[in-house]
Amino acid sequence: MSGEASSSGFNLEGIDDVQDYPWAKQGENPTISWDRYNHVCEMVQTGNKSYRENRWDEAINRYTRATNIKPNDPIILSNRCASYLRYSQFLKSRSASDSEYRPLSGLDPTIYAGLALKDAEKVMHLENSSVTSYILKANSLILLEKYEPAQEVIRSGLQMNPLSNPLLNLEKSITATLGRRSHERPQRSDDFDCTLCLKLLYEPITTPCGHSFCRACLFQTMDRYNRCPLCRTVLLLSPRTSAISVTLNNIIQKTFPEEYAERKAENDSLINLGVDLLPLFVMDVLLPCEKLALNIFEPRYRLMVRRIMEGNRRMGMAVHDPTTGSVADYACEVEIIECEPLPDGRFFLEIESRRRCRIVRHWDQDGYRVAEVEWIHDIFPTEGTRERKELLEMTNKAAAFAQQWLRNAQEVAGDRRRAELFKAEGLMPLPQDPERLSFWLNTLTSRRPTEKLDLLQIRDTHERIRRGLLYMKQEEQGCRLQ
Repeated sequence: MSGEASSSGFNLEGIDDVQDYPWAKQGENPTISWDRYNHVCEMVQTGNKSYRENRWDEAINRYTRATNIKPNDPIILSNRCASYLRYSQFLKSRSASDSEYRPLSGLDPTIYAGLALKDAEKVMHLENSSVTSYILKANSLILLEKYEPAQEVIRSGLQMNPLSNPLLNLEKSITATLGRRSHERPQRSDDFDCTLCLKLLYEPITTPCGHSFCRACLFQTMDRYNRCPLCRTVLLLSPRTSAISVTLNNIIQKTFPEEYAERKAENDSLINLGVDLLPLFVMDVLLPCEKLALNIFEPRYRLMVRRIMEGNRRMGMAVHDPTTGSVADYACEVEIIECEPLPDGRFFLEIESRRRCRIVRHWDQDGYRVAEVEWIHDIFPTEGTRERKELLEMTNKAAAFAQQWLRNAQEVAGDRRRAELFKAEGLMPLPQDPERLSFWLNTLTSRRPTEKLDLLQIRDTHERIRRGLLYMKQEEQGCRLQ
């Protein structure tokens, strides 16, 4: 393990070596037993040897065991802090190719830098007159990219020792870096590209194995297998529990604002298709005023559901027309009212149908269909005419008949059918909306897909009410309309 420069371009200063632990002398009275004191000395000595051989992870382990026996010892804490700093710097400067051929397990560089900061603050509390504690804390803050607080620590340390070379060197480095950041923008490189879509990372997620991908790209690959696309490590992630890497996302957004805006617009176009475009779930025919439970397990539809849930939660429900072998011309818009992601990546959905549409054209997008649609409405008689009055009277009579029919049907139905009827009753529209009521009437009885397609195409509310009442009377009489 080697590497002097951190990823931020800084060299660590003042921690070229660690302190040796003093062996107890005859006549001294240590605060712990002689055996335990000598054991601490041996562990620190072993840790120092590992540190000097650039085996910082082993050194950290030795110092931690020593501090468990003798807590709040400034020498042990200083040495462990220096090891945390070296190891954090090593991980930051490690190339991507090294990680792919020999991945490391454990904490990330930022966490090690944070642990170093905690040790440095303890040392400063124990020995506030020691310049070493200021050097350790300044290095920790620099690795955490907290440059302004680091400057304050350096200035405080220089008040104690104005000739401290490590502090002077750190001050020069910070001043130069802050000056560059105020005038320069980092050059665009593929370090910020997703290795799956080969575009600028958008809403990046960093996996436990250390690789970063666009959120959408990662979960699209995980629809097929739950392994890292680069190193094949098994990943236990879900869209609901995985947060984007906020720091990386902020860096990308601030460094490449124009390209980030393009990626956002591209992503938004997949999530919010527009008022006349719908992603299609091709399975069955639904009428307005119906509810349905769905178990989504196919990768293409899992991708579609994730995008829908980030957008307006709506999609089209369509069916294959047996006469043409293609998607039927008429469909129904549905809204996802409940979405439960399952541990294996599936989704359990509850959907409610809203309005019908005619499919003008459709095409494939990332494996699922997207359709351009036009919304279909019934042709109503003109307000104030005799036909309009007759339609409203028929609607009121149909609503009253349906309520009585539901009460009778619930009394004789089995448990499952009774539950279906109660659910349908809760979706009953007001009689003041004849079109929706006409569809609702036809959801009370079981209909074949071809019959439902016919009902979607009809634009005569009177005719649809007539058919709904006929179906209900047929079922009441214990037979089925052929």
